[in-house]
Amino acid sequence: MKRLISLGSMIALVLAMTAAAFAADAAAQPTAVKGWITDSFCGAKNANAAGATCAKDCYKKGAKLELVADGKTYQISDQKAAFEHIGHEVVITGTLDKDTIKVDKIEAATKDKA
Repeated sequence: MKRLISLGSMIALVLAMTAAAFAADAAAQPTAVKGWITDSFCGAKNANAAGATCAKDCYKKGAKLELVADGKTYQISDQKAAFEHIGHEVVITGTLDKDTIKVDKIEAATKDKA
């Protein structure tokens, strides 16, 4: 009986490790997210062209730049590249790590992107 429980535990452990490896591999895949660059102080309120001046001022006062996309807020790894796009709808290509986008590229959104 103990041998059977040990074997069952080993199978469960191997399955859990395999699932974790697949999940980590999927998270590392490049993805494109379309949204608006804004600041962490005002958030979604500035996620539009009209909020650009306020977002720039907030960034200069210490706010972090973020991407608001489909009601979700993402942290952006490359703040310098994001600054150039404050108040613009963009497509950020990179890898997701929880709620942070590790940026490969930021470009202006067009109707055929993402």
